[in-house]
Amino acid sequence: MKGVQLLVAFVVLALASSFASASDPSPLQDFCVAIDDYKNGVFVNGKFCQDPKLATPDDFFFSGFNIPRNTSNPVGSTVTPVSVDQIPGLNTLGLFLARTDYAPYGQNPPHNHPRASEIIFVQEGTLYVGFVTSNPDNKLFTKVLNKGDVFVFPFGLIHFQFNIGKTNAVSFSALSSQNPGVTTIANAVFGSNPPINPDVLARAFQLDQNVVKSLQAKFWWDNN
Repeated sequence: MKGVQLLVAFVVLALASSFASASDPSPLQDFCVAIDDYKNGVFVNGKFCQDPKLATPDDFFFSGFNIPRNTSNPVGSTVTPVSVDQIPGLNTLGLFLARTDYAPYGQNPPHNHPRASEIIFVQEGTLYVGFVTSNPDNKLFTKVLNKGDVFVFPFGLIHFQFNIGKTNAVSFSALSSQNPGVTTIANAVFGSNPPINPDVLARAFQLDQNVVKSLQAKFWWDNN
């Protein structure tokens, strides 16, 4: 009887595993429009792979993550990515790294990564960080991070980092997608191209239409 139970359990686990492995691969771009003519369909979900026999150690290497970046911009921060474009060997591995430099009171404005979770490590300075859960709760989770602290931003949720110190700050992040994407909320809403109809935003944010037009006229800095 025990043998039958073990066999049933094994079959169930095998089926569960097959269902999991049969799921669609995670998208690495915002959309992928299907076409019938494969000759014109050269875009792939990721990058083409070279012959593994031709790989070298340099394909898995990047230097320069220790170099501070210029933060003289409207938001007071600069994000330096290390992706498959910098390390070709990252292709298909589902990883993306980023260094963020913050001026005093600089911030990485509210944004989300539509295809990834993120874990952040503070190397220098003090950061006030947080994320907001989805509707209907919209609960805010925040924490003050000091040197050596680590925090997680769950998959796809809006989050931010703010340097509350009087000195520069540096953080490093790892994200769970080869191409996590980033949508900076203010840039997307008020800086879209073409602009969103002001009537839509005025009602959505309960603002005077002139205020909306003023916000849309601003230059929204992209720190990535």
